[in-house]
Amino acid sequence: MEDKKNLAFGKMNFILLAIGMAVVILGFVLMSSTGSTETSYNPEIFSALHIKVAPVVTFLGFVSIIVAVIYKPKDGLKGGDAE
Repeated sequence: MEDKKNLAFGKMNFILLAIGMAVVILGFVLMSSTGSTETSYNPEIFSALHIKVAPVVTFLGFVSIIVAVIYKPKDGLKGGDAE
């Protein structure tokens, strides 16, 4: 149990990191579509969801990952872990 005190991140950092990664994955899923082929044109690839919303969601996910890495609890406990 002594090794837990030497971790670089606390419990809250890992939770925020997981949320950020989930938001990034959601952004990439929103960005994906069927696309166009040589024989058929799909105008949906230029929809606002694929062009505007998905990149913003992905960017916010990367920003939240950065916040999760630099997050430091205000009190002396790491990540809000009470002992």
